[in-house]
Amino acid sequence: MDGNGESVARRILREHLVEGELTAGTPIGIRIDQTLTQDATGTLVMLELEAMGLDRVRTEVSAQYVDHNLIQEDHRNPDDHLFLQSACERFGIWYSKPGNGISHPVHQERFGKPGATMAGSDSHTPAAGALGMIAIGSGGLDVALAMAGEPLRIRMPQIWGVELVGELPDWVSAKDVVLELLRRHGVDGGSGRIIEYHGPGLAGLSAMDRHVICNMGAELGATTSVFPADDEVRRFLASQAREEDFTELLAPADVSYDHTERIDLSELVPLVALPTSPGNVVPVTEVAGRPISQAYIGSSANPGYRDFAVAAEVCDALGYAAHPRVSFDVNPTSRQILGNLIGDGHLLSLVRAGARIHQAGCNGCIGMGQAPATDEISLRTVPRNFPSRSGTKEDQVYLCSPETAVASALTGVITDPRDLGAGASRDVNGDKTLPAIDHPKVREPDEPLLDTANLIAPRQAGPGERPELRQGPNVALLPDFEELPDELELPVLLKLGDDVSTDEILRAGAEVLPFRSNIPRIATFAFDVIDDTYHDRAVRLQEDGGHGHAIVGGVNYGQGSSREHAALAPRYLGLRVTLVKEYARIHWQNLANFGVVPLRFTEPDDWDALEQGDVLRITDLRAALADGARVEVANITQGTTITAEHGLSPRQVDRLLAGGVIPYMKAELADR
Repeated sequence: MDGNGESVARRILREHLVEGELTAGTPIGIRIDQTLTQDATGTLVMLELEAMGLDRVRTEVSAQYVDHNLIQEDHRNPDDHLFLQSACERFGIWYSKPGNGISHPVHQERFGKPGATMAGSDSHTPAAGALGMIAIGSGGLDVALAMAGEPLRIRMPQIWGVELVGELPDWVSAKDVVLELLRRHGVDGGSGRIIEYHGPGLAGLSAMDRHVICNMGAELGATTSVFPADDEVRRFLASQAREEDFTELLAPADVSYDHTERIDLSELVPLVALPTSPGNVVPVTEVAGRPISQAYIGSSANPGYRDFAVAAEVCDALGYAAHPRVSFDVNPTSRQILGNLIGDGHLLSLVRAGARIHQAGCNGCIGMGQAPATDEISLRTVPRNFPSRSGTKEDQVYLCSPETAVASALTGVITDPRDLGAGASRDVNGDKTLPAIDHPKVREPDEPLLDTANLIAPRQAGPGERPELRQGPNVALLPDFEELPDELELPVLLKLGDDVSTDEILRAGAEVLPFRSNIPRIATFAFDVIDDTYHDRAVRLQEDGGHGHAIVGGVNYGQGSSREHAALAPRYLGLRVTLVKEYARIHWQNLANFGVVPLRFTEPDDWDALEQGDVLRITDLRAALADGARVEVANITQGTTITAEHGLSPRQVDRLLAGGVIPYMKAELADR
């Protein structure tokens, strides 16, 4: 890279720019090289491609992973697996079979490529920034558009340069780096920004360490995160027999950033995020000694070989099993990593320590099994601890590093892992003590056993051939939504506060996600974490002849998962307008994509004057959206008027007026 002061992120964006200019806050469109979908969102993406009439994807690589819905207690999940595989055959997409692993580490192993762009229908898609990619989590419909050859359209983020210096101390790891940023800035500190890491501290971070940090940039609200493509990225790709995919991408010495930050790795300590937010971070020492009932290692947030191997070597060195009170859950993140842990004996060490080994997938991270006991502490290396995400309504999920998780699993209480090497004895299992041990020095292997058998390449369709979609009884076609009317009169069915997550709007878990391809059924769970009367009230309103409803919210509305069901299910129940203080980026886009008008208060204090049950009226709506950013909202219950703004581009307005992206794109593709 020449010394023009251009960051890695700006260079990749510039080389893929097809619309707009790289001016922060302005709309841009970028060409997308790769897409990633997973089964909790992918079924909807495939239905959207079918609804739009697409023949074959137009990207360099598109991959569909089955990693969320692995529990096969009835026909629904296996039926959807067959549907996804048939859709991959129809549209020309790689298919990763159930049990092959979590999308993000598998994609990094097989497809990640420095300098490439990727759109993924999973909010942790930015994990691919570990290899020097611009990888952006989006709603499934935006990913479907990218697969159809459309640019990914976002607002140009600011570039936040985070300089890393020093070396991580013993018992401190990559998870503590990103938890430190969350401790400093909270869950919206990265909003409207790309985080670019640089500095001499990178030398001590492996490609999978960087994956950990990029993955949880999503919890900061960042558009994405990126590392340079340096010698470590070359080493990683070579270990995967893909060194030919390496391109060096380094920021020049005179690089400039919109914002700057510095983290001295040598000063970091083990950290933990308390319930119920990834931003609620404190040092482990502040909560040490609290009894736990579960310790959980794995997930896309700690997917690397070393994350499991460190835990295994700790167990092996101490020779003790997990505390009798603790369920020690281990979730291998890819079949390849599982094979390597078996081959080098680390899996045996974990099994002998009492670990419960689960199949390679997301599993408990999104409430698919391994739910904790009520009001019991579960220490997890997962990325999120929003209320009820674990599958237990009254959960107590703490986020931590693998070192903290394994130390606590052995002692039965939250334990600073540095205590393992401090020489101090600690009671364990009632009558034994923990001796001092050295921190295991584990690196990702240079020559791992490779496993590609369960990743199925796209089949080349013959002339005029169109493979049939296999639709089980739980797969329902997407509902048709009408054009946006010019006048709306809507009751406020919910008034919500700040930081409402998509897990609260439409939760994940084994009870809900099997209905991901059945919108009428999954809609019955909408907002049930917050108000279990919402669905019935919305349905009653429709049955009584109502023309929809509105929802009022606070700051960071729709944070967390990119799950577009959180927009689509309420839309199916009649949601026409949301009026909030500020949106999380992906959910804002999802709402507009499905024909919901996403309005913001121009005066945040107006939130205080609205009450649940108030009736709002908007007139001349189509002209207001098309002609400017301001919309007048009359509160006919209280006799007041609120001024709101939409912030939508003309392109977004056109699609919103049509009733959403699908009816708009169906007409566009037909014309082409």
